[in-house]
Amino acid sequence: MMLKPMQWALVALVFLAFSLPASARHLPDFVPLAEEHSPAVVNISATRTDEVPEHGGMRQFEGTPFEDLFERFFGEPPGSREGGPQQRERDSLGSGFIYSDDGYIVTANHVVEGASEIVVHLSDRRVFNAEIVGTDPQSDVALLKIDAEDLPTLSLGASEDLQVGEWVLAIGSPFGFDHSVTAGIVSAKGRSLPTENYVPFIQTDVAINPGNSGGPLLNLDGEVVGINAQIYSRTGGFMGVSFAVPIEVVGDVVTQLRDHGEVTRGWLGVLIQEVTRDLAESFDMDKPSGALVARVQSGSPAEAAGFEAGDVILRFNGIEIPDSSALPPIVGRTPVGSEVEVDIRRGSEDKTLEVTIEKLPDDVAEERAQPQPEREEARPEPQSLLGMRLEPLDEETREELGVSNGVVVLEVEDNPARSAGVRPGDVIVQFARESVDSIEDVASLIDAAQPGSTVPVLIQRGGNPTFIALRIPQD
Repeated sequence: MMLKPMQWALVALVFLAFSLPASARHLPDFVPLAEEHSPAVVNISATRTDEVPEHGGMRQFEGTPFEDLFERFFGEPPGSREGGPQQRERDSLGSGFIYSDDGYIVTANHVVEGASEIVVHLSDRRVFNAEIVGTDPQSDVALLKIDAEDLPTLSLGASEDLQVGEWVLAIGSPFGFDHSVTAGIVSAKGRSLPTENYVPFIQTDVAINPGNSGGPLLNLDGEVVGINAQIYSRTGGFMGVSFAVPIEVVGDVVTQLRDHGEVTRGWLGVLIQEVTRDLAESFDMDKPSGALVARVQSGSPAEAAGFEAGDVILRFNGIEIPDSSALPPIVGRTPVGSEVEVDIRRGSEDKTLEVTIEKLPDDVAEERAQPQPEREEARPEPQSLLGMRLEPLDEETREELGVSNGVVVLEVEDNPARSAGVRPGDVIVQFARESVDSIEDVASLIDAAQPGSTVPVLIQRGGNPTFIALRIPQD
């Protein structure tokens, strides 16, 4: 019997449905997860006290046509009242989860930062005032304590076991709507954000909005694999990109806050950058990987161990470093005093250095590069090399720029300097991993380089060291 076209279509659909894996044919059932684990999720209200100018900042109307209107409503001209700034209370909402049945609660640091009063609302409608046990702004984790016993808790999972594409669930209080449940998948792992060095974020497409911060991210086993912390948005609302702090980071921070009230991190003492394809070629690497050392900090463990600018860190304590963003969280979680082996690429050779990790100094995170001062006049004896006009550095300029050696780029005229990203004002400190003190040094190193090869060039730009890859022209 011949089948009609519609019958063939039905057969094809049935065959396709049975050929798909079970996970694709059936969506997960989130009902049991929401019912079982929502009681351990809390709503947090934090009150902050801010200083504001008198009349809510209305001093701006002094001397304008609005001054008379201001006086009519307030009975006096703006700025006539004596005294300092006034106090204004501001509330913020967030989420959290019960970490232990004796009242310890985990949330995001930015939910409670600077709060004068913190109120925790449980799912059974009980309300408690909470105290801050400790906070860690660098990981955006805070630990609270309420006076309660026998509370429901959540089990901790392992974010390391998460796979991209895996289903995850968030419970929180977006816009104050407590115990809201949203679901999605893991979009990526190990994300590095510009302002966060010590957190390899989990990226998801779970709907997260203001008020979700600090709430748990759960896997399908009901285990906490992270706390929801940030969203990427151009509107202030959810746009499909959310970030959670991995539970391994949270657990380590919470343990230290609970036991010591503060968090101690490991310190290596290097400023690093990404290894690009061109830089990988200049270091004779098969592919871009690792973390490129742009500067070794004075007095650091790295300096004592013999690290140099231009080293590429490939493995730290046996852990592969796929890119530069992977290194800081690993170093930060290394116990202070540990002796670790670090595998590096130096030039075209692989080496292993032994380093003793020290405690991250308090002032390291606050260190900022100073802007490079503008040059008022050109220096004598400029020369053109590789499409850039160079001039020597005098002693005064070296002190201004904070460098001990190098030559400065006066102007970028042509390739290869232009295509490599060289800018006027850059100071060339190293060329092909050799320190340069004069234009003659640069010229001789160019002559020694193989035509058509790519060499690493260390420059100082705006107070920050960075490597670029410069291609030597063919003869």
